[in-house]
Formats: sequence, structure tokens, C-alpha cells
Amino acid sequence: MAIRMLFFPSGAESIMSTIRRLLVIAICLLSLALYGSVAAQVPPHQPGTMCFTPQFWCWLQYPGVPGQVCYCPTTNGPVQGKVG
Repeated sequence: MAIRMLFFPSGAESIMSTIRRLLVIAICLLSLALYGSVAAQVPPHQPGTMCFTPQFWCWLQYPGVPGQVCYCPTTNGPVQGKVG
């Protein structure tokens, strides 16, 4: 009964508030799902030991200062990224 009243209120609340509530719940669930998939791809590391490119990351041979430009080696040549 409580779930029904939460999503389908009667009388006092308008249909717009119900839509707004469902939209907020959907956005929260989507953001949690996206955060989980992004956070799971980077292993635990000390700051300055990884280079992050737009598509992937690589370990640095020597630690650097976070935010500096770095390069990850690929079969097509080096790809620029930022130390993180």
C-alpha cells in the first residue's frame, strides 16, 4: 500500500509531482550504474602512477605529478594523456 501511495498518489498530489519523483529516482539509479562501471575499471593506485587517456589508462614507468602530460604506448604509437 505504501509503495502504491508513493508512486501513484491520489487527490492531493498532481500527476506532475509523480512524474518528477519517478524522474529523480531514474536519474539516481542511472548515475549509480554509470559510476559503478567507470570506477571498476581503474585499479587502486598511488597518485601520479597512472597515465589516463580519453579511452584507456596505463601504468607509468616512473611516478609523475598529477595533471602533467604523459604518454601511453600503443601499437599505433604513443597516445597523450594526463598523469593521475
